[in-house]
Amino acid sequence: MKSIILLPNAQRDVDYIMTRRVAEMLGKHGKKVVFCPMIDDDSEPVAVKPDIEEKKFDDELPSAEMIITFGGDGTILRAARAASALGVPILGISMGGKGFIAELEVEDIWLIDSIATSGYRLENRMMLDVEVRRDGVEVYSDCALNDVVLRGDNKIIDLTLFGDGQKISHFAGDGTVIATPTGSTAYSMAAGGPIVEPSAQNIIVTPICAHVLETKTFVLVSDRRVSVEIGHIKRNPAHMSVDGGEQVSIQSGDIVSVHKSERFTRLVRLSDKSFYRKVSEKLGEKV
Repeated sequence: MKSIILLPNAQRDVDYIMTRRVAEMLGKHGKKVVFCPMIDDDSEPVAVKPDIEEKKFDDELPSAEMIITFGGDGTILRAARAASALGVPILGISMGGKGFIAELEVEDIWLIDSIATSGYRLENRMMLDVEVRRDGVEVYSDCALNDVVLRGDNKIIDLTLFGDGQKISHFAGDGTVIATPTGSTAYSMAAGGPIVEPSAQNIIVTPICAHVLETKTFVLVSDRRVSVEIGHIKRNPAHMSVDGGEQVSIQSGDIVSVHKSERFTRLVRLSDKSFYRKVSEKLGEKV
C-alpha cells in the first residue's frame, strides 16, 4: 500500500497542529500516512512529539503516492527536486505568507477529503535545468521549479545574455533572475518582471537593478537555451542560487546555462480557485 508523506515545516506548523489534523482526516479514509518533518539546517531543533513516529523523507519517497507540505512555497520547492525525479505529486497547504504555489489555505482544509476518492486533478509545471561551466568544464548542475538567480556580492556585476548562442543583451547591474512561469510571481515579479500563467511554457529573464535606461524583461520560448556569461569588465564576486537554495560562487568568465528540463513538478489541484483570483488575493485586491 502506497503512503502519503506529510512534510511539515516545523517552524510554520507549530506543534504540528495542522499536520495532525490532516493525518486524522486521511486515516478515517484508510489512507496510510508517514510523517517526515522538514527542519532548516540553521533553525533551532524542534522536538517531535512522542506519539509521532518520524521517518526520513528520502527513504519514504520511492513508495509514496503523494506529498502534502505544510508551510510556504519554500517547503514545496525543497521537495520538488526529489519528487519530480520520481513523478510523485505534491499538494501544498499554506501556513501563511504570500506564496502562490501552495494549493490550499488553512480554511480550505476540508477539501482534503477529496484525496480519498481521487477527486483531484494534476497539473504539470515546467522546470529548468541549470549548469555552470568554468573553462569549458561543468562545475555545478541543478534543477529549478521557480528560478535561477545571479547576483553580485554587494557590488555591480557585468552580464551578457545569450539565447541559443546569439547575443540578446549586455548590461551591468545587481544581477538577473531566470524564471519559469511558476517562478514569475516570486523574485522575478519583485524585480519588475511580468506575471505569467503558471501552466505556460516560457523562460523569463529579468535584470535586477540594471544600470541601463532601456533594459527590459525578456520572455522566451521554452525550448530556448539561455546562457549568461559573467563578464570581465567588472570583476566583482558573484553568486548563484537555485530556488532560493545554497549560494554557489560564480567567477568572471563562468557561463551559466539554463534550459527547459525533461522533468516537471506535478501539483495536486483540489480547489476551483483561479490563478487570477489567487494573484488578486495575495497582492491585496479583492475579486
